[in-house]
Amino acid sequence: MGYNGVGLPTHTITITRSKPSKMYKEKENVVRWIFKFVGRRKKILFIISTLVFIRVLYVWHGEVGQKIEVPHSDSKNKEQIRNIHNNLSYVVKSAKAYRPRPPPYFRGYKLPPDHPCNKFTLPPPPADKKRTGPRPCPVCYLPLEEAIALMPSSPSFSPVLKNLTYIHEKPLNRKTEFGGSDFGGYPTLKQRRRSFHIKETMSVHCGFVKGPEPGRGTGFDINEKDRLEMKRCRGIVVVSTVFDAFDDVKSPSNISKYSELTVCFFMFIDEKTESSLKRDKSFNKTTKKVGLWRVVVVHNLPYTDGRRNGKVPKLLVHRLFPNSRYSIWMDGKLDLVVDPHQILERFLWRENVTFAISRHYKRFDVFVEAEANKAAGKYDNASIDFQVDFYKKEGLTPYSTAKLPITSDVPEGCVILREHVPISNLFTCLWFNEVDRFTSRDQISFSTVRDKISARTKWNVGMFLDCQRRNFVVQRYHLADQAKLKKKETSTAILPSPALVSSKLPRKLTNVSQVVIITPPKRRGSDRQLSAWSHRKATLPARSPEPA
Repeated sequence: MGYNGVGLPTHTITITRSKPSKMYKEKENVVRWIFKFVGRRKKILFIISTLVFIRVLYVWHGEVGQKIEVPHSDSKNKEQIRNIHNNLSYVVKSAKAYRPRPPPYFRGYKLPPDHPCNKFTLPPPPADKKRTGPRPCPVCYLPLEEAIALMPSSPSFSPVLKNLTYIHEKPLNRKTEFGGSDFGGYPTLKQRRRSFHIKETMSVHCGFVKGPEPGRGTGFDINEKDRLEMKRCRGIVVVSTVFDAFDDVKSPSNISKYSELTVCFFMFIDEKTESSLKRDKSFNKTTKKVGLWRVVVVHNLPYTDGRRNGKVPKLLVHRLFPNSRYSIWMDGKLDLVVDPHQILERFLWRENVTFAISRHYKRFDVFVEAEANKAAGKYDNASIDFQVDFYKKEGLTPYSTAKLPITSDVPEGCVILREHVPISNLFTCLWFNEVDRFTSRDQISFSTVRDKISARTKWNVGMFLDCQRRNFVVQRYHLADQAKLKKKETSTAILPSPALVSSKLPRKLTNVSQVVIITPPKRRGSDRQLSAWSHRKATLPARSPEPA
């Protein structure tokens, strides 16, 4: 110990470093670990910010309308949180707007119990021994305004199947067991079996397989102007065809002004029919129309047989008109004489079905139908036998009452009413594939496709009486038959003009006394003579069957 200058003693202090404690080491390791990951602080901050954002979003979504507590002393934080609050409100509202909701479906409706159509019954057929063939019968249509008001605002339910896409092959795979074409593709039997296993999402052959879009480089080609008009058709479309100049083109009649403006009418013809139509005075060369029909000339037809070419718009109308909701297909020899809205209301909407077709007036069994086709020379007999034997091995049986409530296995396929929902689109695709693979006689393959789909989905086809079908379409003679008869065409029914549509449509069924019940008049004189001609088909020249 010494003294300093002021007389105070001085001490020499020796500092001895002791061994650091265990707790100190642990703290030092923690600090080192933190500094080690300081370089990754941006990622850590991003993760923390994301978690905070999700938490706030969750709280905001669960407690919409609650205020966020903000310290009054911190005005800067208050403003920032208010901005977050506003941003989150916009995000939540946007999320709700895009959140998928269960789509509403049309579930059908029932007319009031006292409605005249509920009490309507078919009268007995007239006792005319000289006329024993098929004839029209009365139909209870709703007044036009009510039929239009009852048009469903939402699509019908499609059981099981929700998304349907179509196979496009380039180049074509022609390896198959038998059947097929460049237009319809060459699906194997394995692919055929898979197409009947209905799932929520499916992709099937459905014609037009060569090109990216129906009507463009696929066969059955259509010019761009017509294709654009076909895409614009978003409601009801009425479709017909005349190939090989086999029929003349007549405009629909008794169509309301409302339907003239809102319903699409398309007539598909080939170049041969176009040449014949240009000589017809009713054909407007400027607008390419015959009355209400917009005439569309089809080029590069996929088949050599006109009847098989006619199956394309008949069964694949949903592909030609991808945006339409409902369609009425009718054979070229028929004249439409009732407004489309009244027809669809009576046979689709009121029955709550998405596909309707009339049953054959005489035959109910596929085996009987096949024999009738062979006897009439409709197709090569060996090909018909092969198709029927194929279906028989798959389980096809003769029709009997055991199949009820199915009323027939044989349709009268000259008119088809349908709604373009996935399940009905699949049905016509698979029906077309059978026509493409086997014979063009679609009555033979109808029940097989229908029953296979129905067995897996409980979906079924509405089949109405053929006499009801003859009420809204009038059958004319083919051009060859007209030339043979040397008489002008005579209408088989005279229908009252429908009432004009008012601007205000009724929201519910009213004025039920105005129900339209159309009863065709009796034929007399020369009409009766023409009727006899129509049933002596054996005396008329039959069309030659297409090659096998």
